[in-house]
Amino acid sequence: MYLYLTLGIEEIKAIAASVGIGLSLGLIGAGGSVLTIPVFVYVLKKDPLSSAVYSMFVVASSSAVGSIRSILKKLVDFNVFFKFGIPSVIGVLIARRIIFPSIPLQLGSVASRIISKDMVFMLCLASAMLIAAISMLRSSSQNHSVLERHTLALHWLLLRGIAIGIVTGMLGIGGGFLIVPALYFLARLPMKQSIATALLIITVNATFGFLASFQSIDIDWSLLIKFSLGAVFGILAGTKLATKLSGNHLKKIFGFFILCVSLSIIYKQLFT
Repeated sequence: MYLYLTLGIEEIKAIAASVGIGLSLGLIGAGGSVLTIPVFVYVLKKDPLSSAVYSMFVVASSSAVGSIRSILKKLVDFNVFFKFGIPSVIGVLIARRIIFPSIPLQLGSVASRIISKDMVFMLCLASAMLIAAISMLRSSSQNHSVLERHTLALHWLLLRGIAIGIVTGMLGIGGGFLIVPALYFLARLPMKQSIATALLIITVNATFGFLASFQSIDIDWSLLIKFSLGAVFGILAGTKLATKLSGNHLKKIFGFFILCVSLSIIYKQLFT
C-alpha cells in the first residue's frame, strides 16, 4: 500500500512537471525539453539512456501540437524549415544510428571511479542545460546593430542544422535553445516566427530520433502517454498565453530554475 502511494505521488509529480515542460515550449520555444530527462531520471527512476528515448517521444508529441497551431496561424516559415530541418534530421540519424551506439558503456576510470556512458551523458546534458540557462538569463532585448552584422547566407543553416541535429540526437532533447537563435540571427526571422518554425523542426527531429531508438529499450507506454498528455496540455496553454504575455520574465525565472537543476546534476554525477 505504501509503495503504491509512493509511486502514485511520484507519477503526479512527473505529470505536473510535464505540464510545465509544455508551458515553456509553448511560451518561448525552448527550455522545457531539457528538463524532461532529469524528470525521468530523478523522479521516475529511469536510467539516463532510456530517459533520452522517453524524452524524444514527449518532445515530439507536445511540439507537434504546438506546430499545428502555429501552422494554422501561418507563423511557420516553410522555406527556412526545409533548409534547416532536413539537415538537422540527418544529424539526428547520424547521432542515434552511428555515433551513440558506438560509444562503450564504460569509458575508463579516474581515481578508481568508473566513467560510464550514463555519467558522461548526464554531464553533457547538464552542460547543454547551462547553455540554455545562460541564454535565458541574458537580456532578451536584441541590439539591431548586432543583427545587421550577421550577414551569413541562409545556406549556413544547412551546416548549423546538421550540427544541432547531432547534438539533439545525442542528448535526446528538442534543442530549441539552439534552434531559435539560429533562426533569429541567421535566417532573420521575427521572434514569433523563429519559435513557431523551431517547434516544427523540434517535432521532426524528436520523431526521427525516437523512431531510431525506441526498439532498444522496454517502454512503459502507459506512463509515457500520461506524461506526454501533460506536456500537450501545457503547450496548448503556453501557445495561447504567448499571444497575450511577454515571455521575458518567464524566461529569466525558468532560466534560473534550469541553472539550478543543471548544477544539481553535475553535483550528483561527480560527488555522489
